[in-house]
Amino acid sequence: MERLHLVPVRSRDARAFVSMWHRHHAPPVGQIFAVGVADGEGILRGVAIVGRPIARFFDDGQTLEVNRTATDGAANANSMLYGAAWRAVKVLGYTRLITYTQAGESGASLRAAGWRVIAQRPAKPGWDRPSRPRQLRGTEEIPRTLWEAS
Repeated sequence: MERLHLVPVRSRDARAFVSMWHRHHAPPVGQIFAVGVADGEGILRGVAIVGRPIARFFDDGQTLEVNRTATDGAANANSMLYGAAWRAVKVLGYTRLITYTQAGESGASLRAAGWRVIAQRPAKPGWDRPSRPRQLRGTEEIPRTLWEAS
């Protein structure tokens, strides 16, 4: 098994990595920080982008959200990223870190990093409303699981 280690990653590089490797989402618009994992040769193998929570209810000044992770398939990279994100968030003074998975995603990386399920969210028709039109992204109508770092 190859040896992975944490590396700093610039916002533009993290966004480019997500664009290339994420299965169903584009990079998030904003972020607080990003962290990467690289192999022994220094090749970037995965990134996590952490930002403000998408749901207004969680945007309390003490909570951040892992808005995206993406890897090229390197073993254990996602678990390493989730663990590093939680350690960084705590050092920055935040008290809570959350993320979501879609139905059909096992959450094995999250469990391996010590995260726990706190809620199951039903499928929604999307964010489009007559008073607030939004473009469909293809991820509507999918139930989600809410996770919290612990």
